[in-house]
Amino acid sequence: MNTLQRVAYVNIEKWLSNHKALVLIGARQVGKTTLVNQLIENSNEKALYLTGDEANVQNILSTASLAQLKDLIGTNKLLVIDEVQRIDNAGLLLKRIVDNFKTVKLIATGSSALEISDKIFEPLTGRHILLHLYPFSLFELYKHENIITINENLPFHLVHGFYPEICTNRIDAELLLKNLASQYLYKDVLIWKDIRKPELLDKLLQLLAYQMGSEVSLNELATQLKVKTETVDSYIDLLEKAFVVFRLKAYNTNQRKEVSKLKKIYFWDNGIRNAIINDFRPIQNRQDAGALFENMMIADRQKMNEWKSKNSKPYFWRTLQQQEVDYLEKTSSQLNAFEFKYSLTQKVRFTKAFSNVYPEATTQIISPNDIKDFCW
Repeated sequence: MNTLQRVAYVNIEKWLSNHKALVLIGARQVGKTTLVNQLIENSNEKALYLTGDEANVQNILSTASLAQLKDLIGTNKLLVIDEVQRIDNAGLLLKRIVDNFKTVKLIATGSSALEISDKIFEPLTGRHILLHLYPFSLFELYKHENIITINENLPFHLVHGFYPEICTNRIDAELLLKNLASQYLYKDVLIWKDIRKPELLDKLLQLLAYQMGSEVSLNELATQLKVKTETVDSYIDLLEKAFVVFRLKAYNTNQRKEVSKLKKIYFWDNGIRNAIINDFRPIQNRQDAGALFENMMIADRQKMNEWKSKNSKPYFWRTLQQQEVDYLEKTSSQLNAFEFKYSLTQKVRFTKAFSNVYPEATTQIISPNDIKDFCW
C-alpha cells in the first residue's frame, strides 16, 4: 500500500515539463508528501526537497534574495516545497523561481484552498497548474482486483472511508479517524479564518452529516443554529475549501415543476462523516447504508472525473412533487442520469417524470456490482 501509485502521479509527470509551478493541494493526510517523495525517488534528475513545516526553511525562503535562491537551488533540476502556505510571501517566492529558473521543475504542496488561494494564486497568475489530491479512490486501491474482492472490502470503506492511514491500519481505523477529524477540522479550519465559535462549526457539521445526500436549506440550518443564513453559507464555503464537503446543484431547464435553488451536500470521505457523528457501526446494522453508498459513489466519481479532466458538471434532480434522480452528469452533448442502490434485493426504477422531460438522457442503476463500470 505504501508504494501504491496515485492517479494524480501521471498528471503531475505530464505537467512538470510545462515551465510552470505545479501546485498540489488537498486535505491533511491524503498522501501529498508521499506522492512527491515518490516523484523524487523515480526522477532521473537531481532534486531538492524543502518543507515549510521547518522554521529554518520558513525564515530563509521568506526573505531570500535572487542570489540566495540561486545558491540554494544550485544544480538541482527538481524543486519540491512541501506545505508552502507556511512560508511568508509564498506566491511571490514561487513567481520568482518560475521566472528566473527556467530549467527547474517546481512542485509546491499545500493543505488548504483557503491559505493557498490567499497567498499564492494571485502572484502566480498564468504561472501555475493546480491539481487536487483526495483520499484514495476505489480505482487506485482495487484496479487489479475483481468485483468480488471489491465487494468484500466495500463494508469497511462505507464506514471508514479511504484515507491512506486508515486503509493501511484497519485495526485502529476508528481511533485514527477520530484523531484525523479533530485535527484537520479544528486545528485547520478554525485557525485559518479565526473562527471564534467552534461549537457552531461542530453543530453545523453534525447537521450536515445527518442530512448527507439530502437537499439542504440554508434557511432551515440557520434557524436550527440560531444564526444568520449568511453565516451558515460562509461556514459551508470554508468546509468546501478545506476539502471536508462538496455541494451539488439541482439541475433544471426552467421547468416550473423542477427544484432549482436547493443543494445537496456530500462528504469527500465517509470515514470523516462517520467520525463527526461518532457512528462506526457495521454497515449491516445501519439505517444509512444507502446514503453512505450514494455518498461514496458520487465522491469517487468526482475524484476520477477531475483526474481524467472530464468536462462534465455534476447535479441532482428533483421536482416539487418529490420525484428525484440521485445524480446527473451534463456534458456539452450528453445528459447521463444515475440512481444508486446498495441493497441488491431492492428494486429501483427511474421515475417516468424525469424520462418524460429528458427522453434523450441515458439512465443507469448503480449497485455494488456496477462499481467498476461507474468508478473506473
